[in-house]
Amino acid sequence: MNNKILKDNLPLSSVSYKEVFFWIGCCFTLVLSAFLVANENYVVAALPFAMMVVAIALFSYQKLFYIIAFLAPLSIQLRFFMSAENDLSIPLEPFLVGVLLLTVYKLLFEPKIFNKKLLLHPISIVIYLNLMWLLITSATSTIPLVSFKFLLSRLWFLAAFYLMAMHLFTSKENAYRYFWFYIVSFIIVISYATYQLNLSGLFDKQAANSSVVPLLPDHTSYGAIIALLIPFIIFFLTKKDYSFGQKSLILIVLAVYIVGLIFSYTRAAWLSLGVAFAIFILLLFKIKMRTLLVIIISIGLVVFLFWDNIIMSLEKNRQDSSNDLVEQLYSMTNISTDASNLERINRWNCAIRMFQEKPILGFGPATYMFQYAPYQISSEKTIISTNFGEVGNAHSEYLGALAESGLLGALSYLLILIAITATAFKIYHRAKEREIRRLAMAIFLGLSTYFVHGFLNNFLDIDKFSLVFWGFAAFLVALDVFYLENQEFDSQNNRENHSQ
Repeated sequence: MNNKILKDNLPLSSVSYKEVFFWIGCCFTLVLSAFLVANENYVVAALPFAMMVVAIALFSYQKLFYIIAFLAPLSIQLRFFMSAENDLSIPLEPFLVGVLLLTVYKLLFEPKIFNKKLLLHPISIVIYLNLMWLLITSATSTIPLVSFKFLLSRLWFLAAFYLMAMHLFTSKENAYRYFWFYIVSFIIVISYATYQLNLSGLFDKQAANSSVVPLLPDHTSYGAIIALLIPFIIFFLTKKDYSFGQKSLILIVLAVYIVGLIFSYTRAAWLSLGVAFAIFILLLFKIKMRTLLVIIISIGLVVFLFWDNIIMSLEKNRQDSSNDLVEQLYSMTNISTDASNLERINRWNCAIRMFQEKPILGFGPATYMFQYAPYQISSEKTIISTNFGEVGNAHSEYLGALAESGLLGALSYLLILIAITATAFKIYHRAKEREIRRLAMAIFLGLSTYFVHGFLNNFLDIDKFSLVFWGFAAFLVALDVFYLENQEFDSQNNRENHSQ
């Protein structure tokens, strides 16, 4: 489990001095940046953070990732401070740019420090395939500048949240620390959103969407992040080596997240957690992956065969979104009068028409919001329809990929999900340690919430969401390579020793 890439660069004898200089540097950076922001020197205020990235890279590269995990939930888009042509998430994305540059440098000049098993894992390979296709479709894009900007942001997300995270996660304790930095930081987001909502009334559903601004663009991404993390938080309640006091604190954190989920009024997040619970029940009965795929395909065939009857039934539902939680859930199937549902269908139909026009290469990554307007039909427009990509994007990770990157773009994304699922099931069924099995289950259940949510929304372009999604994928790869394979290696050695 050699982890050279993320070890501190100074000798152990200087650890105490390094810690002192590190925290002094952090405090100085925060004070200087706060002073510059207070004086409205926003661009200059980003420079100390760039200096901090360099300093951390020299003194303690590992700490950089814990800082990134903590800062991610609290970062705010630059457009909320000033008029900027190239929007950035401040202070997170300057860190990510620095990590990308450092990663490229190490790949070119120090390639041996990267673990080949991590780089050539099936999940890694399908991610490379997806990136290659995004590069091709960016070159053929209808708006190349937009597509290449999207590709660049995806690269620095994957460099920090996946590639370098895999090497950090060679120790699962590092992974626990990394995600808990994020979880604790996101409590601040939940507190802020709940406080803002309470100003209008906790049961004011309409106010929920704006209560998370500027920390997140809307309540749907907020709810999706909470749903993604809840199974992972629950996992820590099952750890035997945790004291009663530790589990009590975790229970409080879980309660905060559940409250945040309820008052997010995000129907898709509620649904996705319900599906994750159903998958959990199936996993308890040790259902194999092929059986689960048969169940999913069977449900798909039933929906396809009885589609007309299902639509006729749904059209009878006229329950609009409501402050009542039960009515809010029931409104998910209202495709007659609920403006949100009808607009989502409008966006889906536009994506399908765009795919039909450019089925191979698509319109280019991140171009949907600029190109979908001519594909709207007047009869499908709603009171919230617009020609400017407002109120969300394609509202589907899958249909958005079809419209923007064509059939191969959507298939390469699906391959990522399939590889993640296969790896999680492999670890769950083969791991001998109960903690590793439960951990793999928790990670997969969290990711499965977005497999479901992805039918209704698309959030992988949001840094706060991408950190958890790609981070969970990286954790599964690390578990597969450094725990499952070592376990099988130990078993083989034991058999050889017994035979001798």
